[in-house]
Parts: sequence; C-alpha cells; structure tokens
Amino acid sequence: MRVRGGRGARQGKDKDKDGSGGDSRWRALAVCLTASFMTLLDVSIVNVALPSIRTGIGASQSGLQWVLSGYALAFGLMLVPAGRLGDLHGRRVMFLVGLSLFTVASALAGASQNEVWLVGTRLLQGVAGGLLVPQVSGFIQQMFRGAERGRAFGMLGATVGVSTALGPLLGGVLIQLFGAHEGWRWVFYVNLPIGLVLLPLAHRLLPRHAAGRGERGARGSLDPVGVLLLGAGTVVLLLPFVQQREWPGTQKWLLLVPAVLVLAGFVGWERHHGRRREPLVDLALFRRRSYGLGTLLSLLYFAGFTAIFFVLTLFLQNGMRYSALEAGLSIMPFALGSGAAAAVGGRIVTRIGRPLVAGGLCMVVVGLLGATLAVQLDDNRSVGFAIALPLLFAGVGSGLTISPNQTLTLSEVPVDRAGSAGGVLQTAQRIGSAIGIAAVGSVFFSKAGGAHPDWAAGFKTGLLTSAGLAVLALAVALTDVFTGPSNVPQGADGPGPGRERDAGRQQSGR
Repeated sequence: MRVRGGRGARQGKDKDKDGSGGDSRWRALAVCLTASFMTLLDVSIVNVALPSIRTGIGASQSGLQWVLSGYALAFGLMLVPAGRLGDLHGRRVMFLVGLSLFTVASALAGASQNEVWLVGTRLLQGVAGGLLVPQVSGFIQQMFRGAERGRAFGMLGATVGVSTALGPLLGGVLIQLFGAHEGWRWVFYVNLPIGLVLLPLAHRLLPRHAAGRGERGARGSLDPVGVLLLGAGTVVLLLPFVQQREWPGTQKWLLLVPAVLVLAGFVGWERHHGRRREPLVDLALFRRRSYGLGTLLSLLYFAGFTAIFFVLTLFLQNGMRYSALEAGLSIMPFALGSGAAAAVGGRIVTRIGRPLVAGGLCMVVVGLLGATLAVQLDDNRSVGFAIALPLLFAGVGSGLTISPNQTLTLSEVPVDRAGSAGGVLQTAQRIGSAIGIAAVGSVFFSKAGGAHPDWAAGFKTGLLTSAGLAVLALAVALTDVFTGPSNVPQGADGPGPGRERDAGRQQSGR
C-alpha cells in the first residue's frame, strides 16, 4: 500500500513560521494532541470514578451507565458532521469552539449536584469532544506530508493509546488524593487548567483554513439530510450495545434492523446528493483500498482493544479487590508499551507499510494469550505482576497498529476532505468500541456474574474474545498485504529530508 500525499499534498508539507522564524507546526501539533488527550482520557478515567460518583451524589445504576454511555453516544454522533464543518468553515474555528465548550462542560460536570445534572453535562462534554477530535487528523493532513505526516500520526497514536490506558491510573490517583466522596469531581476539574492554557495557544498557533469548496468549484454544503440520517442510524445502532446491561432481554437487538435500514438510506441519499452537490461523506473514498480496508481494520481492532481495559478494571477491582490506584498501575505496562511503539511506528510506517500493522496485530494476539496463561497460572492478588510482561508486549503491538493504520488509511484522502474522512474513521472506532465492550462484557459476565462469580474465568474468556477480534483485524491486514498492488509506501521513495525541509518552507494557509 502506498502512502500518497493526495490532492493538496503541497499544503500538507508546508511549514508555518512563528514570529521568531521557527517552525510552529510541531507546536501546533502539541496543542492538538494535548486537547485530544484530554477528550479521550474522559472515556476511560470515569470508569474508576463510578463508585465515588455513587457515594458522592447517590447516583443510580442507570444514571452511572448514562454517565459513561451518554458521553460515548454524543461523541460518536458529532464526529462526521464536525469533521465536515471543519473542512468547510475552518478547522481552527471548530477546534476553538470544541475546546471552549469542553472546558466549560468539565467545570459544570465537576459541580454536579445530582445525576440528571451530571448526565446532561456528560452529553455536553461528548458533543464538545466530537467537535474537536476530527479537526486534529485534519490539521495533520493539512500541515504535514510524507515521513513527517507519519511521525505526526505516530504521536497521535501514542496519545490514543496512552490516554486510554492512563485514565484509570490518573482517576485512581485523584480519588486517592481527594477522597471517595469528592474525588470524582476532580476527574472533571483536572480538565480546567489544561483547557485554559490551550485556548490562547490554539488561537495563536493553529493554522487558519479557508472555507472549503467542492470539486465543482462551489462552496460545499453540510448536507443536513445526510447529517440527520447518519446521526439517527448511529444512535439506534449504538444504543443496544451501550445499554446492554441496563436493558435485559433480547428485544433491544431488534433495534439493529431499523439501524441498518436508516444507514442504508444514508448511503442511498449520499449517492443521490453527491450527483448534484458535495455530500457529507464522499463514498468514493471507500473504493480506495487504503481507506476502505483501514476503516474496517480500525473498527475490528478497537472492538477488542477498548474491551481489554473494561474487563481488566472489573477483574482487578471487583475480583482481586484492588484499589482504583492499584488497578491503574497494573494497566501501565500496556500504556507505556503502546505510547513508545506508536511514536516509533509513525516514523517507520512510510518505509514498511501495511506489514508493520500486521506484525503489530500478531504481537497483540500473542500478548493477550500470554496474559490469559498468566492468569491461569496465578489468580491471586499478585496477578497484576504476572500479567505485566504480556500486557507490555501487547501494548507494543498496539502502538504498531493504531498510528500506522491511521497513517495508511488517510494516506490517499484529499486535504479538503481530511476532517470528514477522519470523522468517519473515528466513528468506526467508536462503533467498534461499543460492540466490543458489549460482546466481551457479555462473555465476561457469563462467568463473573451470578451468585458465585468466577472473576478469573471471566477475565480469561474476555481476553480470549478480545484476541479473537484482533485476529479478525489481522485477517484484514493480511488481505491487504497479500492482495494489494504494492506494500512499499511511496514515502520511502519520496523527497529526501533535505528536499522536504526546503519544500516545507511554504505557508500552510495561516
């Protein structure tokens, strides 16, 4: 698979200069990654705070479920339209709006006095995160090209991996410091100083972006019918998964039928609308192997990847009686391996291509099987040490999967479609996460639920299910490796470092 700059590649390699004549692109990227870290952290950090929330405001089980699922639903719902809005009206504007709203919503969430207040502010947080996150991949496409783009996506991949795994640890530390009754508030308040520091930096460093125009030369439209159909289809699809434990029985799965029908209607509308005006999602992107296969791989991998932390946290805290802090520390090997490997993977993906992703997935599968064996041999309180090395190995594999796959998936996407294309990719990740948590959680609770729960058996079957999902993602990667026209990325034969530096001195549209 080749990594191509695509339309607008010249823009992608441009360098911004700040007042001192230096390259400000990497500082702008640091702002983007810090904001992404903050929004993605809120997916995992709240998990360990749920007992504290129950103690603090007397939240019901249903309310706690919506504290988690409301954020995920609102986040996933906004990704594609927000990405398209950024393409059309300026990523910088949408980033600043999303960051401001997320900071305000975090303050309101921390000040919540009851569960209705908290659920409402979590929905607002999700909307804000969905506005902000797709602009980040759009900025990377806009500001970088070639090997530099791979490095930038590598740093984004490290951010995704570390934020997902670090959340339980940071949440545990905050609750330990501020107590079980009020500690949960600081899980939200911690976002305030970050947001307040980032806002002026984002205003100064992020490149300005002219309003997008379609291929026909006219200003593109948001496609409100497409937004409505995609939003309705996504919500109806995700609801039975995120509410699996709160809605007993099998009737909830009947919602999948209207979900498929609405999403089919969305595809039909986009084809019809695309003949006359710019659609919300350019379906022609899926005819590119890099984008179609990469999006499918991402959905499958995130189904297994996110569920690992879900069952691990439950196993350690409920089964092994670990504190929130101890559980967070046990997840650190995965986080460290993922963060380090993602940065390396971003640097070398332009030389290796999809085989790098396939190798990373093999490591994930081996690491998860190793963790399963470790629990089989040691299911006592020392199990956190027993699974450390397998989780580190799996984390390295995860780092070699997420960021290289994102680089390859978006490699042929035109810059003026970077936001919406990134939004579709991230929506696939959110759908995969919801499906994976439901599937792996169902297997886990079949052993760990009931009057006599077997937590170790539940954890082992959960890990095996996650490994199976990683195997499916590996099958997609190998399909691309063995049937694709080429797996030697163009970045390896592209401009050398010197030529990239010279070409990069143009303006990127500030």
